Amino acid sequence: MPFTLSERSLTALVGVDPRLVAVVRRAIEITKVDFMVVEGVRTQARQSELYAQGRTKPGKIVTWTRISRHMRNPVTGWGEAVDLLPAPYDWKDVRGFDAVADAMMQAAREKGVKLRHGADWDGDGARREKGETDNPHFELAK
Repeated sequence: MPFTLSERSLTALVGVDPRLVAVVRRAIEITKVDFMVVEGVRTQARQSELYAQGRTKPGKIVTWTRISRHMRNPVTGWGEAVDLLPAPYDWKDVRGFDAVADAMMQAAREKGVKLRHGADWDGDGARREKGETDNPHFELAK
């Protein structure tokens, strides 16, 4: 039985580039594991909050930049990144993240969209080999 995006996931996709939305919608149809969209477009305030985490606020560092592809592109007005979480999720077990990534990359190929995965920033197909650990993150490639 194919999975479908929840209302929460659909709401998180509001403001995201339509090409990336199409990839996410196709990926949920072909994935071997269910997933949800936990974040699409971010405000500057949200990005700053995440940047402060592990630096000036408690928690683990989760981002290295104050400017993210999650923020609206000033030219197009669209967010160009999403964070996806497999269900059930386990941050220590990457198999669910890899299954979502496989579906996302297949969907991107089908849709003719170039995509980058946070667990394979250099795009060489080898996940997490050089500290590439942003498993939930997908963004339009330039």
